[in-house]
Amino acid sequence: MSRSSKSRPLTGKVVLASLVAFFGVVFGVNGLMMTLAIKTLPGTEVDSAYAASLAYENEISAARDQEQRGWKVDAKLTRELDGKATLQLEARDKAGLPLTGLAFTGRLERPADKQFDREITLAELGGGVYQGAITDVLPGRWDLVLEGDQNAVRMFLSKNRLKLD
Repeated sequence: MSRSSKSRPLTGKVVLASLVAFFGVVFGVNGLMMTLAIKTLPGTEVDSAYAASLAYENEISAARDQEQRGWKVDAKLTRELDGKATLQLEARDKAGLPLTGLAFTGRLERPADKQFDREITLAELGGGVYQGAITDVLPGRWDLVLEGDQNAVRMFLSKNRLKLD
């Protein structure tokens, strides 16, 4: 019994076609990955790092002023199953008296993707209590940024990471 197998000879055309196909697949996959990465890039945190670094001294000074005021702001954020979220905060001064007449705003920021950031305007209910609500809030990790202004001057700023179910 003899086996006869015919094998094709390895020619220059076969090697060339194999190399072109191999590198075609590599370049195609690289192009696809670059396109997907660029389209899903959420953007930058700040437009100009230089301008942000110049404003850093002002932020340090504002943080020192805020610490000297000794305000205590307790915030509670609740999310319903339908995606509606309610933010309520209670603001008190160093002596424990309610802080009134402030314009508080809140921002829910997604740490990984800024396109989902949401602004919450809080209304004063009285006695240092402020409340606001927004809809379509997804569950997951969020940064809650609170700002309190008095006469168009920022008097309070805090940023806290939280998880919504």
